[in-house]
Amino acid sequence: MQTLTAVVPVYNEAEVLDAFHARLTAALAGLDLGCRVLYVDDGSDEACAVRLRELAHEHDNVGLLVLSRNFGKEVAISAGLDHAEGDAVILIDADLQDPPELIATFVEQWRAGYDVVYGQRTERRGDSRLKRATAAVYYRVLNALSEVEIPQDVGDFRLLSRRAVDALNALPERHRYMKGLYAWIGFSQAAVPYVREARASGSSKWSYWRLWNFAMEGITSFSTLPLKVATYLGMLVSSLSFMYGLYMLVKTLIWGNPVPGYPSLIVIVLFLGGVQLMCLGVIGEYLARTYTESKGRVLYLTREYHPPRD
Repeated sequence: MQTLTAVVPVYNEAEVLDAFHARLTAALAGLDLGCRVLYVDDGSDEACAVRLRELAHEHDNVGLLVLSRNFGKEVAISAGLDHAEGDAVILIDADLQDPPELIATFVEQWRAGYDVVYGQRTERRGDSRLKRATAAVYYRVLNALSEVEIPQDVGDFRLLSRRAVDALNALPERHRYMKGLYAWIGFSQAAVPYVREARASGSSKWSYWRLWNFAMEGITSFSTLPLKVATYLGMLVSSLSFMYGLYMLVKTLIWGNPVPGYPSLIVIVLFLGGVQLMCLGVIGEYLARTYTESKGRVLYLTREYHPPRD
């Protein structure tokens, strides 16, 4: 019998964990597959950690991987993929925004020959208009800048075949923008449209500041275009400055220079200073990532690992 492992990264989801596990178990029970669940505790609070241990103890087909601290969702997913066994792996969040009942459709597409089957959001219930608008803009900007085509309005809810999982696990980088890596590995991919529900309980762990940093991670991980823009912008400003310098020289030789010019001088100095700082900031973002990669630290550390007993 073919086997399937559901990898569930968890961070402080005690309020919704029982409801999620019940729906996930029911969805997996309807499949003619040997199914397991692997929860990844990404440094959750005590209440959530205790409940995860109880689930792993109560059910033979449930495993638990406990990270040594909160490493972030991207790393938690990577840790889960490292430890997931089976012919296919399902990635799903525990907040019930992604319906476990859709897993059966994912499995059908996988058996039809697709290595990556992802859920594509047609609607984002529970999100504010600002969040929906910024998300839509971000995905389209990222796709325009990226060197690989990244599907729009797609999260981590997906099925991966064994060879897709092995390909992801073989990638060595520490800055892991998973949405980009799913697209980068290639293989045959299919989309399953669905409506993303509001959170069943609690609030999102993603503040706008964290989302901004996450967006920067995606852009700098899969595009060098900002560096090229900085270069071209520098060339453009230098050319304009040179032409303006020639204009001022000719004007001085013909009509003389009455000296005023203070406002225009200040504007030009501030403009050039801003351009320089912006370009240095872009370079700094890439340099910081190069520095992190060069240290070669392990991606994560585990405190406990209890594999499924079944």
